[in-house]
Parts: sequence; C-alpha cells; structure tokens
Amino acid sequence: MPFTKRLAVAVSSIAVTSVVLSGCGLFGGGEQAVKEVDPLQKVTYTDGGKEDAKKGEESSESVARDIYLIDKNGMVVSQTLPLPKSEGAAKQVLEYLVDGGPVSNLLPDGFRAVLPADTQVLGVSIKDGTAVADFSKEFANYKREDELKILQSITYTLTQFDAVKKVKIWVNGHPLDEMPVNGTPISEDLSRADGINLDTSDVADITNTRPVTVYFLGENKEGTYYVPVTRRVDNKEKDPVAAAVGELLKGPSSQSGLLDEFQGSVRLNSDPKVENGKVTLDFNKSIYSSYDDEKKTISESVLNSIVLTLTEQQGIETVALTVDGKAELQNEKGEKLSKPVARPANVNTGSF
Repeated sequence: MPFTKRLAVAVSSIAVTSVVLSGCGLFGGGEQAVKEVDPLQKVTYTDGGKEDAKKGEESSESVARDIYLIDKNGMVVSQTLPLPKSEGAAKQVLEYLVDGGPVSNLLPDGFRAVLPADTQVLGVSIKDGTAVADFSKEFANYKREDELKILQSITYTLTQFDAVKKVKIWVNGHPLDEMPVNGTPISEDLSRADGINLDTSDVADITNTRPVTVYFLGENKEGTYYVPVTRRVDNKEKDPVAAAVGELLKGPSSQSGLLDEFQGSVRLNSDPKVENGKVTLDFNKSIYSSYDDEKKTISESVLNSIVLTLTEQQGIETVALTVDGKAELQNEKGEKLSKPVARPANVNTGSF
C-alpha cells in the first residue's frame, strides 16, 4: 500500500537486536552483563487505514531505505520509505531522489525530491568503500540554492550502506570537479564528514573549529520528525560528547524553522562518561518534561534528540541518562528507562 500525503502520526518502538553491551547495567547497579538495550522511539507515519506490514518491519516485497529529501524549511532530511527489493539497491535509492520519479507517491507533507526532473541514474559502482554515481546531463538542471542540498542528499543516501564510506559524482561518464550551476568544489571523496544542513551562523573563524552533528525537531501538519544539523565547535572543546550536548542545548537557530524541545535551564551536572560504547549523561531536573513532574518523565522528543545526536559520535552505540546522579527516568508511556538506549536502524519511518 503506497504512502499518501494524508498521514496521521503514531509513535512506535523498534527492537534493537544488533547491539550487545558488556559491563554493569545502568539502572541495576549489578555486575551482570547487559544483553539488551531500550529501543529509541521513532516517529512513524500511517494513513489511518490497514497497513500492509507491521511497523518497523520489512515486507516480503519491500525493504526500508533512507531517502534524503528536502522539507518545507529547505532542510535535507531522511525519510525511511518502503522500496521494492532490488539487487541494485545503491542505484535504486538515487532514482528515488528524482523529482517526478518513483518517490512522487511517497512524499510526506511538505517534502520534495532533490534531483531535477528527468535525471537518469546511469549507474553506481562501489569499490574499496567508494561509490561512483553517474548521472545524465539533466542532473545540471537544478536551482542554485539547491546545490549543497543535492551534494548532501546524494552523499547521505548512499552512505547508509555499510559498503559505502565515500562518494564521487560523475555526469555522462565524466567525473565532476565542481558542481555545474554554482561551481561548488567537489572534494575527491564526499563523505558524511562534510556535514549536512550546515549552520555556521555563530562561527567567526571556521579554521579553528570542527564539525558536530545534532538533531533538532521539524514539524509538518502530520507531526514531527528529526532533522540533522551540522555545526562547528571550537577546537578548544576537547570533549566531543560535551560539545555535542552543548550545541543541542543551544537549540536551533531562529531562522531554521525547527523546534526547540529543551527547557532553557537544562544542564549537565558533570562531564559525560564513556565506557564500552555507552555514554552516561547526568542532567539536572530541568530535563524532566515538567518542572513539577513527580513521575520523573522525559519527553520522547528530548530523549530521541539526545540519542540520535550522541550516537553520531564515533564509538558511541548507546546512551544512558541520570538526573542528579539517580537513574529514575521513565518515558512518556510510563516505562522505566532501565537499560541504555540505542539508535534505531532507521529514523523518520513510514508504514508499509
């Protein structure tokens, strides 16, 4: 059953089976190895009717893929869409970036495709971690303001595959050194290290900074979704986790159209602790969804933004949260966060 633009928001859990941690359980305080982690809550779209497959699962004829589209605010955002199973998956995902192509009936409200209409994906070859994507001449028929978005979308869409770490772009069998409309230089190998939705508004000297990607909340009439934004942090900040949390707590820029889900007084009580792929963050009580919340509840959007942001860091697989040194948090369903929380396989998912 295809997506429609008339969607209703639902939130579901995804079972995370690939992450196995060793060491002490966060909330138990014992020595028993942790065999499971709490799943991250995902924004899932439904059309209000019968679904062809269960949420978070692939059907026998489709597979979930991350397609990086452009939202109403001009942000490049992944949407997990059900694509027909195909042997040429790398070529297929790029075809779903083309305006007027197979993605047309799957677009959520306010989203649009990235590549110009009639663009053909002539081929994708992958060797030694680098994907070479070859497009037809129609690739050059885009608006100047979309140039960086196209680079980011292609790069992030292809690097969802484990076999792809870097990307090269060709047109009609010839490599591009720069983009054809605005002349943006193309590095030898594009990668996620180049960032996405770049925000340098508060940076005076970019040469003494490094990138960090954080996740804020976007909204359309069907609900909310998570938007990655790459900022620059001063090289004097030695702790990359603390730097990422700091940027997240600053909130999105006022011009971005994104939502700020954190109370203004939310702070870390101490430096983050990283051990065996798990980071532990100790916040003050402002992290609660309400100042007088005796249930010690954290909102799903705040939790998700933290987990998505921190698992962007190399070597971090799960996130554990405490408040004033105590592990008593629960989610909005009233479930205790008794285990560290892992990143889901896909973000901003759709029903299929």
